[in-house]
Amino acid sequence: MDNPEIRHALGRLLGPAEPEVGCDVCFAELDRYVELELGGGDADAAIPGLRAHLDGCPACREEHDSLLELVRAEHG
Repeated sequence: MDNPEIRHALGRLLGPAEPEVGCDVCFAELDRYVELELGGGDADAAIPGLRAHLDGCPACREEHDSLLELVRAEHG
């Protein structure tokens, strides 16, 4: 299956292979997750399931991307 659109659609339908947090946990932990990402920490190990949630939730992914860019601009 070399078509990325089909692969993405199937991934959205089947859900993540690993545990996933919900939107509430995501929003509560997003600041710490972004700080760990930018600081070189292992954000995925520190907050298991958040990356899987970001991969499957467009609203949370947009919030993450916006926060990531904001923090980068402030520190960069």
